[in-house]
Amino acid sequence: MDICDDPVYLIRIDAAANMARFYQLRIEPTLFGGIALTRNWGRIGHFGQTRTVFHASFQDALQEKQFHLERKLKRGYRYP
Repeated sequence: MDICDDPVYLIRIDAAANMARFYQLRIEPTLFGGIALTRNWGRIGHFGQTRTVFHASFQDALQEKQFHLERKLKRGYRYP
C-alpha cells in the first residue's frame, strides 16, 4: 500500500496568555492493511495526548484529516 501523505504539524503561541501548544496529524498504515489517522496535541515541550481513529480507506482518513486541519487553522493554529 502506497500512502503519499505528509504529516501536518501546527503550533499556537500566545505569550500574553502563557499558551504554547502543538497539534499534529498523521495518516499511517495499520498492521492489518487498514488506515489510521493519529492526532497528537498538547503543550510544546511535553508528550501531549494521542488519539488514533481507524478507517477503511485512505480517502476517509484524508477527509477526516482535512476536517481537523481546517478546524485548528480557524482557531489560530499556524504552520511553524
